[in-house]
Amino acid sequence: MIEFVRNVRLWFAPAEVRRDGVTPDYRFSLANERTFLAWLRTALALIGGGFAVDQFLPDLRWGWRVGLALALLAAGVLCSLRAVNHWVRCERAMRRGEDLPVSRFPAVLSLVVAVVALVMVVVVLVGWEG
Repeated sequence: MIEFVRNVRLWFAPAEVRRDGVTPDYRFSLANERTFLAWLRTALALIGGGFAVDQFLPDLRWGWRVGLALALLAAGVLCSLRAVNHWVRCERAMRRGEDLPVSRFPAVLSLVVAVVALVMVVVVLVGWEG
């Protein structure tokens, strides 16, 4: 928990990350940044999908529509927060010469998206009038 709090502090003070260890090859730092941006694009897509479900499926029962929209929106929020936390953790690991941190988050995110997609398949096949 203490490590997480320290990482959150580093989200807003990236210059402090530079004080840790030695400067890695800039190509690795740039790759880390591209990965961060890819996670943010994923988060934006999930958030957009949540709004799309809410706005463009008005005939879907309220509980289903809100549930699916909230699942996508929550996944987008978690993905954006995880992106910055992962960036800090990877940058620090590279500067310290440590192995890059592992995470279960990609598997969890994949499962959430798969469950929402399966529910949407059922909604399309069965129909949503009711």
